Amino acid sequence: MTESPSPAPAAVPGLLVDLADGVLRLTFDRPEVFNALSGEVALALADILEGVPARDDVRVVVLTGTGMAFNAGADISGEDAHEKFDVRAMDVTNRIIRAIVACDRPVLAAVNGIAAGVGCGIALAADIVVTASSASFLLAFARIGFMPDGGTSATVAAAIGRARAMRMALLAEPLSAQEAYDAGLVTHLASDEEFPALVETLVRRLASGPPLALAATKKAVNAATLLPLEDALERERTGQVVLMRTADVAEGMRAFSERRKPVFRGE
Repeated sequence: MTESPSPAPAAVPGLLVDLADGVLRLTFDRPEVFNALSGEVALALADILEGVPARDDVRVVVLTGTGMAFNAGADISGEDAHEKFDVRAMDVTNRIIRAIVACDRPVLAAVNGIAAGVGCGIALAADIVVTASSASFLLAFARIGFMPDGGTSATVAAAIGRARAMRMALLAEPLSAQEAYDAGLVTHLASDEEFPALVETLVRRLASGPPLALAATKKAVNAATLLPLEDALERERTGQVVLMRTADVAEGMRAFSERRKPVFRGE
């Protein structure tokens, strides 16, 4: 008796889910806030990614966004954002990064626009990172009094070295798509016009590739290059939990909401 295929993962508001021909496409869909990651979307994304290894109908996972952004990071809009952003948000973020890295199927990030904060972390945890020429990468955490998370303290340094990673993290300076490609932060760069076609070409190559060999290759390369990732996730979690309680973070979030420059006092 043939088993019925597992139902496709369910979408939630803000996250489009499509499964066809072995390709699981997960699309951030909150363009009005540059696809900022809500708690509901983050939890759904973690659940879906963690479930991929148990599915026989997925050969490759694609992460992308609608509109002008890939993902602008955690949603810190609203007057109560400081109260909503707690250790549970960190734990879900870490689940997402661990699931992408541990997934035994290739994960491709199609970075169609800005990837900031945890959105940058999600993109850079992927195995193949394809970026449109108008996209950019930004570790914006310092702008609101936080430290980098989403594994970026490991993944960025592993890709582009300590000096460039420090520049991105401490100064919160964005890297253009061209700079990111030249620095080795991403695997592919295309003009905005050629971007969709390149993504589809790479997706089809991965989907038709040898699954066991791709899984073994991914595991080997990650073991050689991302050995510090687990420790980095724990350090980021500990550091963010401490920073969440500071007056500087409260000021940073208020300033963000009020569209002004924060005044940090080291408190």
